[in-house]
Amino acid sequence: MKPELLYLCYATALTGVLWVPYVLERVLTRGVISAVGYEEQPKPQSKWAQRLMKAHGNAVENLVVFATLILLANAMGVSNPAIATASMLYFWARLVHAVTYTLGIPWIRTLAFLTGFAAQAMVALQLLSH
Repeated sequence: MKPELLYLCYATALTGVLWVPYVLERVLTRGVISAVGYEEQPKPQSKWAQRLMKAHGNAVENLVVFATLILLANAMGVSNPAIATASMLYFWARLVHAVTYTLGIPWIRTLAFLTGFAAQAMVALQLLSH
């Protein structure tokens, strides 16, 4: 498997499991019935769970862009060290973003987000240059 496809797989898997901790926290905080229901005034989740939910939403939004670029590169037959490096960088940036967002560490979270964006831009530039 090409490195960029492997890191796309990793990023997709990461995005796919980010919901688990905050949903488990919701069940522990509210109970199963409330967690799966539609209470008008549910108990609020902890701050970390609220932040992880936002990090998850952000990961989904960015995965759409990253996956499109990587799949387009694969369809075009464009594979090179720059795309492989950008893909690896994207995955690690998104992991750091999720962790630091959850822990409430603003500067590192922002740098991780910008690093992920730069990785997407690196792939886009490689595609546009072909």
